[in-house]
Amino acid sequence: MGARAFTRWQASGLHLLISASIAAVSLTLILGLWFPGPLFEAAGGLGLLYLLVGVDVVLGPLLTLIVFKSGKPGMKFDLAVIGTLQLAALAYGLSVVALARPAFVVFVLDRFELVSVVELAPEELQAARYEEFRSVPWTGPRLAAADLPEDPVERQRLIRLAASGIDVQNFPRYYVPYADRAKQVLARAVTPARLRETDPVTAKAVDDWLAASGTKPDDVRALLLRTRFAWVAVLLDPKTAQPVKYLLGERIE
Repeated sequence: MGARAFTRWQASGLHLLISASIAAVSLTLILGLWFPGPLFEAAGGLGLLYLLVGVDVVLGPLLTLIVFKSGKPGMKFDLAVIGTLQLAALAYGLSVVALARPAFVVFVLDRFELVSVVELAPEELQAARYEEFRSVPWTGPRLAAADLPEDPVERQRLIRLAASGIDVQNFPRYYVPYADRAKQVLARAVTPARLRETDPVTAKAVDDWLAASGTKPDDVRALLLRTRFAWVAVLLDPKTAQPVKYLLGERIE
């Protein structure tokens, strides 16, 4: 079928198919690599996701439906403008998500903290003692542990900064390899039974997963991860402290 034989509905449908394919690739990147498990929802990314998909999948094909007319002079130019605007909007949306993506899941004192790319100043990354923390990953967050500085002046500086929402997890200079602090992590982790006493809402998500997966409660330990909008239960291997599962828990009001 030649292009001139297309109806506006056929053209819009083809545009929708192409847009949906691009959106599927984008979602695979966002949800499959950058935000594992429930981290996207916990970090408040659903609103941006709806906007991103809405612009890419709905707006472009809708404009094509409105303007398309087979044989109309300048039709190719009109479609090219729509496609360019659509791709520009998609690129902008992906760039925002890329900056908001988790860079590190950092163990601090008695919990995990989620640190996004935008929360890490380039000069702070370069100040990291370990090479693995001097750049942000593109394939999902990297595990780390953060030690509080021993210098009292530095500690006072962190206390002052904490009042503005900036804490030790925002400074890779204090990061150490996660494996080096595995014992401390497990010492702070709790059993599912203990979690039911301290955080029943999050414990419910853990119990549901244990029942569905057939995992025994004794085979995991739990430690909370704080994100912008919710707590996440991180289930850990009780021997290695490596994460087994991330589960969305209680929302932060």
